[in-house]
Amino acid sequence: MAGRTLHRVERTAKQGVRWVLGHGLPRTVITRSAKKGDLQGDLILSGPGSHTFDLADLFEEVRAQGPLYRGAFSMVATDQSVIREVLTSPDFVTGFFAPDAGGGWMAKAGTWAASDVFNPIQPPSLLATEPPAHTRYRKLVTRVFTVKAVERLRGRTEEIARELLDDLERSGSSEVDLVPRYCGLLPITVISEVLGVPVELRERMLEMGKGAALSLDIGLDWGTFRGMEAALEEFDTWLRGHLDHIAAHPGDDLLSQLVAVREDGDRLSEPELRAIAGLVFAAGFETTVNLIGNGIALLHDNPDQLDILRERPELWANAADEVLRLDPPVLLTGRVARRDSVIAGEPISRGTIINTILAAANRDPAVFTDPHVFDVTRENARDHISFSSGRHFCLGAALARMEGEVGLRLLFERFPDLKLLDGRERHPTRILRGYSHLPAKLS
Repeated sequence: MAGRTLHRVERTAKQGVRWVLGHGLPRTVITRSAKKGDLQGDLILSGPGSHTFDLADLFEEVRAQGPLYRGAFSMVATDQSVIREVLTSPDFVTGFFAPDAGGGWMAKAGTWAASDVFNPIQPPSLLATEPPAHTRYRKLVTRVFTVKAVERLRGRTEEIARELLDDLERSGSSEVDLVPRYCGLLPITVISEVLGVPVELRERMLEMGKGAALSLDIGLDWGTFRGMEAALEEFDTWLRGHLDHIAAHPGDDLLSQLVAVREDGDRLSEPELRAIAGLVFAAGFETTVNLIGNGIALLHDNPDQLDILRERPELWANAADEVLRLDPPVLLTGRVARRDSVIAGEPISRGTIINTILAAANRDPAVFTDPHVFDVTRENARDHISFSSGRHFCLGAALARMEGEVGLRLLFERFPDLKLLDGRERHPTRILRGYSHLPAKLS
């Protein structure tokens, strides 16, 4: 009895440390600094929850300060060339409290408090590993997650989208909230098929996905954080059993292929399989929901661009990239210097955190003409860095692009007179950018 009590106390203490380091401490520092006029605080805290939330002016205000802005919590980069330099440099790693980056007591506390449940921001997740482990791990994974594999999913993705649109038509109601009824169901169904999950578990996966995706955000309150970890634990428990089932009964899904993949006798370990499946689940779900929802809003609010797509349907893929550029699903990503370095000609000390504002890089006037204009014909729309850059370039980029293109094209083909109603609402998250509600009249 005493042993179980001690275990519960230690478990709760570790959870508290994880919250303090990943959410409580950053939230306190950023909130206080914003009140003192720190532009970094404004970037992260301004406007979530409002559909009119547009950081364009703030991006330019930070950009005007020079290639690197020194905020209270970290340095901030907004120019695309500087951000690419940070993201591709071997001198910078993921993990704000990385042990090899001078994290000190925070790194030690983070290591002690690490959970044995999958989390996309802790090893062995691809988001949280570095070479040489990352190189080996990604080489194995990319044997399965190829562009050809994604294109083979295109036909099935179109079938799923049409089935969902059929359901909307059969519902008998012309008014619907598109986020839970379409934007969320399309990617969770595709991901379920990638993972070999039966369709009857789709609703359960959807609920777990909503909670697990919050692990990619910052500044969660204690209650939300505990709910997020509960969702991760539920998914992790389910996944362990699912991997055992796949090992005994492999299918033709991508997760079965990952279980079977070999490279010079090497294979993915069970923790690595859970990590990659969980990353596809947590990151691939919410970001694609946001991509589709953000695209619906942009196309609705810019009917001239929708008219262009009706006349030139070959531009739908480019339109998906333009949505990713102008209103990306992820606002920023961070890196920490693991040794003294130089970025944009400025000395950077070991342990320095640099937040790279992906959404600002996507509006860099040095790269994009009229960067704040939504233009589905933009020739270099694909030059955005919404999928990051360098060795941590998003593994699911091709899948997200395909789902965004298919999801948007088929929706507007089926309901060409779709109108968004009052009541659209953004997620209250700080890093993840998308809609929680998109009420619409279908036509």
